[in-house]
Amino acid sequence: MKQTVIYCRVSTDAQNHGVQLAELRSYCATRKWTNVEEIVDTITGSTSSRKGLDHLMSLVRRGKVGAVVCYKLDRLGRSLAHLVQVVTEFNTHDVALVVPGQGIDTSLSNPAGRFQINILCAVAELEHEMIKERVNSGIAAAKARGVRFGRPVTRDVHRNDIARLRAQGKSGRAIAAALNIPTSPVFRMIAELEAVAA
Repeated sequence: MKQTVIYCRVSTDAQNHGVQLAELRSYCATRKWTNVEEIVDTITGSTSSRKGLDHLMSLVRRGKVGAVVCYKLDRLGRSLAHLVQVVTEFNTHDVALVVPGQGIDTSLSNPAGRFQINILCAVAELEHEMIKERVNSGIAAAKARGVRFGRPVTRDVHRNDIARLRAQGKSGRAIAAALNIPTSPVFRMIAELEAVAA
């Protein structure tokens, strides 16, 4: 039987989980959920890895969780994008997210809660597309200024060095090691030089 997980987070040791836990325990009792595990974190929300949240996500991925009950959304996700990532993973594993104080319940029995999550996901997708658009605009502007992207063009930079070292009888691997470049462009250049000389 899948369990319900109460997840609480506070930012510092000076705070405690008591208020959050009391409210969420009461909520679970009202819903008659008895198979309940409590997971708590004491860490700032901006931290990418949290021991408690990592444990929760491990349980979710193993199919052990039916619902996650949380005090507020900002206790769960460190940013909008992260929150959407967590909620999407919950949906993938058929885990309901319940935030009693904010009226959120994404269980299949609550279409309004599902609607809220769909809006949240749409906002995050819009944010992602806007970031991608800004990045692409920046790349286009840089290219217009003559900035080159990608790996350096080995053939132009090392052509004379490869020809000189090859004339000294060095192998392709020895040339690549001497110039500290990959072997494949060295062998291509050697083949071109020998074709021209033939």
